[in-house]
Amino acid sequence: MPKQEDMTECSREDPALRDALLRLSEAGILIGHRLVSKGDESALLPEEQEDLARSIGVVRRKSGSARIVARRLLDSMGIEATALPRLPAGGPRWPSNVVGSLAHDDDVAVAAVASAQEFDGVGIDVEPALALPDELVEIVSTPGEFRRYPAELVASRILFAIKEAAYKTLNPIDGIFLDFQDIEIDIDAGIAVTRQGKRVHFNYVQFPRIVAVA
Repeated sequence: MPKQEDMTECSREDPALRDALLRLSEAGILIGHRLVSKGDESALLPEEQEDLARSIGVVRRKSGSARIVARRLLDSMGIEATALPRLPAGGPRWPSNVVGSLAHDDDVAVAAVASAQEFDGVGIDVEPALALPDELVEIVSTPGEFRRYPAELVASRILFAIKEAAYKTLNPIDGIFLDFQDIEIDIDAGIAVTRQGKRVHFNYVQFPRIVAVA
C-alpha cells in the first residue's frame, strides 16, 4: 500500500498531464507539475513571502504550488530545499549549480530543472489548451509565422507558450528583453530563433494542456 502522503500527493496531479510530461522530458531535464491546491501558499518560505507580500492570495497560492514542484525536483537531484526568491527580471533565483524555470496557469503549476553543468538554461510555460484571445493573435505571431502555419495553430496558444519558454531560457543568460515579435518559431525543426540570432531548442505537448520546454 502506498503511504497516505503519497496518495495525497498523487491526488494533486493530473494523470493525463503526468503522462504527457513524461513524453516531453529529455535526458538531463526534470519536469513536474501540481494541481494548484488550497493551502499551497503556505509552502512559500520567508524570503519568498517577502517577494510576494503585495500579491493577492491566488497569486501567492499559484507561486507556492510552483515552488512545491520545484523543491520536489531539486530533492530528486540531491539538493536540499531552498528558497527560490524572485530576481529583478521576475524569474526565480536558483542554486548556483542549477538552471530552471517555473510557470503556472489558473489550475496547474509546472517546473523544470537541470544541472548548470549540462545546460545553459531551461524555460517552461503552461497554458490551457484554448485559443488565444483574438486581440493577442497578431501580437504573438510574426508575419512569417502567419504565412507558414495554419490559422488554427496561429490562433492556438502553442506559439505563445513556446516563446514564453524560450524567453525564460535566454533572459537569465543575457538579460535581454524579448517581445513576441523578436522570436521566430520553426515547429518542424523544434527551434526558436531570436532577432539577435540566438537559437533555442524546444519541445511541447498540447493535451491535456499546452506545456512547452526550451
